[in-house]
Amino acid sequence: MAEKHEKEGKLNGHLTGESVRVVAESVGIGGLPDTASAYLAEDCTYRIKQIVQEAMKLMNHSKRNKLTCSDFDNALRVANVEPLYGFHAPDLVPFRYASGGGRELHFTDDKELDLQEVINSSLPKVPLEISMKAHWLCIDGEQPAIPENPPPASKDQQKQEILDTSVKAMIDKSHKPAKPTAASGRLPHKPKGVSDLVKMKELSVHELSVEQQLYYKEITEACVGSDEMKRSEALQSLATDPGLHQMLPHFTSFISEGVKVNVVQNNLALLIYLMRMMKALMENHTIYLEKYLHEFIPGVVSCIVSKQLCMRPDVDNHWALRDFAARLNAQICKNFHNNVNNIQARITKTFSKAVRSEKAALATIYGALSGLGELGAEVINAFVLPNLRMISERVRTAIEGPMTNSADRIAAENIKKIATKYIPPVLKTHRPATDSVEDYMNDFGYLGPLLHAAVSKERTVSTSSISLQQKPSIQITQGKPQLVIGQTSVQGSAPPTPTSKIQQPGIGIPRTPSTPNIPGNPAQKFIIMQQRPGTPVQSSGTSLVKMLPGMQTVTSGVPQTSTPGQKIVVMSLPQSMAGSQTIQEVQGVSSDMGMKTVFTTGDQLQTQTSVIKSESNT
Repeated sequence: MAEKHEKEGKLNGHLTGESVRVVAESVGIGGLPDTASAYLAEDCTYRIKQIVQEAMKLMNHSKRNKLTCSDFDNALRVANVEPLYGFHAPDLVPFRYASGGGRELHFTDDKELDLQEVINSSLPKVPLEISMKAHWLCIDGEQPAIPENPPPASKDQQKQEILDTSVKAMIDKSHKPAKPTAASGRLPHKPKGVSDLVKMKELSVHELSVEQQLYYKEITEACVGSDEMKRSEALQSLATDPGLHQMLPHFTSFISEGVKVNVVQNNLALLIYLMRMMKALMENHTIYLEKYLHEFIPGVVSCIVSKQLCMRPDVDNHWALRDFAARLNAQICKNFHNNVNNIQARITKTFSKAVRSEKAALATIYGALSGLGELGAEVINAFVLPNLRMISERVRTAIEGPMTNSADRIAAENIKKIATKYIPPVLKTHRPATDSVEDYMNDFGYLGPLLHAAVSKERTVSTSSISLQQKPSIQITQGKPQLVIGQTSVQGSAPPTPTSKIQQPGIGIPRTPSTPNIPGNPAQKFIIMQQRPGTPVQSSGTSLVKMLPGMQTVTSGVPQTSTPGQKIVVMSLPQSMAGSQTIQEVQGVSSDMGMKTVFTTGDQLQTQTSVIKSESNT
């Protein structure tokens, strides 16, 4: 009985010959035989059942309980049949049932329209024609505040977005048109186990425009390409352009994934290019990088402490990449470290673990020492000095051991260099000056003598620099010298009566090489030359003053300064040469060059000094 009721509940639908005959008449085929219509009805029933079964498979795979028109279209595509068009409906189409004359009919109930209402109704607005409008996207690197341009996000807004993603979602919704909601009445998807009391962060989607995608492609290709000029321009753009915050997630992913791949492949050149990219982004003050540090820091630390960064460690200079990445890491800690993220403490722990490890490669120890050294003297004192003896033993084994290779020997030599670079300034302040080489060897092992020599050199340099700064200067003044200006004769007559007196100010001559502090024109230069100690000093002599033509005019025997470009040459001569022969020679020179001669006796001149006073533009 149960099987009989089950069979009665099933509906076995099929097309009849009459239906096929009606369809044939609708397309202009009349007089179809009964055998042909029966055969076509059976074949059409089989094809329709096949399409329905395929559509139900698609419905089940889509996790739905309702068969839609799209399922039929997809089933037709699977059967390589062109799908139907114009029958898509968001909801179930209500068919009305009618029967009569022994036939059953299903039809849609269309709304009846009054033709008079259609004629009297107002016409819709004519749509606007498609046109193009030009506007400024950027002027001198600044985006103008016009409605066509999106508002630029400031650093405060970027910080607010990282704390609450709903702010960015709200901004994105304001710039996007509202999506049509599905009329199926389905509720939005909610993860299992999440109650209504829990506030979920909304996902923010980063969508780039076509121009931004093109810019991203050009920048990334130029940064890792072979053209150094294009690379410099791309890095300059990353360091200065203000509108990169939308593309920043893509740049950080590019750098992070690139470091992962190239560390495995030991591609040193690309690792250097990626670190330069990261440094350029850090130099850009208009973008907020704190929410991308989880992608930056692992790449930087990998370039510092990786065991091998190139194919030939004994030939390639991968030490420069480790030093560059260490400086970059120190800059990250300086800019973004706070009590919440505790970046510097976590990075220091990673480096100290590499230093204390007995199985770590010497290249890894070098990178860890470089990273700790860039973090400052307190980090070196706390994490490097306690482990320095163990590092010294590793270095001694690599250099003097019986079984060493060239790569370990080169790494040991570089560790010695970096130890003498970062550790001596710390030891100079934390170790007494009375410590001997033996004390350093007992505390630091193989590197003790090297560190002792470096610390001694540091102390000597600091002492000499302090003594140079404290050296006094010598003040030389002359008691009211007189400059007598006049025309000399060939017979060597005595100078005429002085017509002008010029007071010469005191000149301070510092013993250290520095610019004299002389009042007057700041562009003047004074060159002081003194006689060597071995040369006998003349107690009394003659000074010769030459004034170049065009620099100073003489009116009634009184010099008048006309231009700031004056040049005065003062030379002291021995007393034996202050005769008429010297006067004639000087007069002969002045007749050619238009120079005036001035003689004065140097009663208070103790040493022979030459002073040249000139302008910087002569």
